[in-house]
Amino acid sequence: MRHTERMTTDRAAREALIAEVIAQEERLQFTSFTHNDAWMLGSSLRDHALAQGQAITIDIALGEQRLFHCALPGTSAHNDVWIERKKRTVREFGASSYLVGLRFSILDGYELEAAPWMDPRQFAGHGGGFPLTIRGAGVVGTIAVSGLPHQIDHQLIVEAIERHLAL
Repeated sequence: MRHTERMTTDRAAREALIAEVIAQEERLQFTSFTHNDAWMLGSSLRDHALAQGQAITIDIALGEQRLFHCALPGTSAHNDVWIERKKRTVREFGASSYLVGLRFSILDGYELEAAPWMDPRQFAGHGGGFPLTIRGAGVVGTIAVSGLPHQIDHQLIVEAIERHLAL
């Protein structure tokens, strides 16, 4: 395959992935979200990660209030730094940190952190930050995971919300 063909294929694959993540965000919306929901969602994600032997940090916030935070064995304080960068990206753009990173790379030709107008210490265009959205109202909080490759961090959140919403 020639270089231009590969670039076209890569772009098509990224566009398909963007569409998939948009569909996830539209589907994984809540009718309400309470402190109890945060506890159940976070606990479920923690139990799943422990059963799989995954070293992750989990954070769930409603607005700026942290409702759930858990760091599993094998993580470090650096995971908390990543959590904050991912959450800040979700709050800034109203979309998952994974979607924001994908959009930057395909539409703007930059990695989010390399864009001249973004502070790479404050934002992360990597999977693992996801909006908590109330259907009809908008984004009300964030759920973030750090510790594994960013696509897996994103997928853990998607699967946890699916289980929570019984989808």
